[in-house]
Amino acid sequence: MTLPSWQDKKFGTMKAAALWLLTVVGEGNVFTKEDVKNAFPGISQADRRVRDLRDYGWQIDTHREDSQLDQNEQRFVAQGQPVWEPGKATKNSSSLTETQRRKILSADGNRCRSCGITPGGVYAGSFDAAQIDIARRKVKQPDGSSKIQLVAECNRCRVGGRGLEADPDAVIDGVSKLSGLQHQMLKDWVAADQREFGEVERLWADFLTLPAESRDKVRQALGLPPA
Repeated sequence: MTLPSWQDKKFGTMKAAALWLLTVVGEGNVFTKEDVKNAFPGISQADRRVRDLRDYGWQIDTHREDSQLDQNEQRFVAQGQPVWEPGKATKNSSSLTETQRRKILSADGNRCRSCGITPGGVYAGSFDAAQIDIARRKVKQPDGSSKIQLVAECNRCRVGGRGLEADPDAVIDGVSKLSGLQHQMLKDWVAADQREFGEVERLWADFLTLPAESRDKVRQALGLPPA
């Protein structure tokens, strides 16, 4: 089916932007705010109209979802509803209000539930500061089906965790197999909703980041042969 022209004056900015993404940018490709500005000159809210497409199922990633993007770049990942067609522009009920977003962040301790970093925290071995937002996590249900639940997650973990499915029953089964000491240790962590990593664990994490030649130096210091 031939798509109408994104330059057709009968379309509002959001509908024109959807057609522009499809016919000019193309799925999987990167565009910038400057590209939007040049495509829709004189329209001050054009970039916002592009963002509005997310409410209609369009996946448009920023540097928060895709670490390979710069702050001024976005990636058109996938088309959503054909909003230019009559009767097809229906907002997703899954869109979050700011109040809902704050409630989820508060419930999750205002930190990434995957790695524990807080907003503005700097990732180890880098100068990158964390941003915390809401991710949609697939959670396995007792009947084998999946349910989407919302969770606070940082920009790095949100990208790496796509496609993963959480399984609370598997966690509970694992808990039942712990020794008494391990069970109490986990219970304390869960009660505090945090865990401080010991020095050995921090050194292990640092060791993993070393190049092969440097790892061999550490192995030698530990009395081990080169890998």
